[in-house]
Amino acid sequence: MNVTQIVEAVLFASDAPLKADEIARADERLDEDQVEQALRQLQMEYEETERAFEVVELGEGFQLLTRSEFAPYLERFDTVPRPSRLSGPALETLAIIAYRQPIGRIEIEYVRGVGSSGVIRTLQDRGLIDVVGRAEGLGRPLLYGTTQKFLEHFGFRSLEDLPRPEELPVILREREPLERSERDEEASAEAEEAPAGAPGEVAGKAPAKASAEAPVSPPDEASPDERSASGA
Repeated sequence: MNVTQIVEAVLFASDAPLKADEIARADERLDEDQVEQALRQLQMEYEETERAFEVVELGEGFQLLTRSEFAPYLERFDTVPRPSRLSGPALETLAIIAYRQPIGRIEIEYVRGVGSSGVIRTLQDRGLIDVVGRAEGLGRPLLYGTTQKFLEHFGFRSLEDLPRPEELPVILREREPLERSERDEEASAEAEEAPAGAPGEVAGKAPAKASAEAPVSPPDEASPDERSASGA
């Protein structure tokens, strides 16, 4: 087997992006330069032969994904995994964090005009955001930022790939009403955080072997293009 075949096999079997040095661990004879050369060769071969999948660079790694234009065909099959979708409020909150990170909960709620504890917790549970530090000042509140999984989920190589802020009316448009489940979550979270006697404030390419979904721009999906696909 040659280097290109080994790299292709590793990409095919992986359900997450891999860096060149990680792929090189597949064989002691491989190094990063060889892997990167093989990746470029695969990208060129898939493009020239018009394959239904491609090698995509995202989240500082590489992944074999079905091309987004094939999403309508794959959506007809129940056996093809589909990425979980975020609600409007969750996408709105995620967009605010992505563009203003590091940012605290109070700032997020100021922008949204509504309590956001429940939504923030949901985004943390999904691994899209995480605590990245503490702000100076009274109580040293937690600051949130996006994660590596955020980049992978929306198909970005880095935060520099985020659309320009002016392309994101989601931050400026009238806020969408919270879904009932999120409203209950936020009310519960605020009640838990409020001091005794004080009222609480209330207010997605998957691996190429599974499924593909055309990128969605932030206004509908929050902001960043959500890449989904399936394995080859």
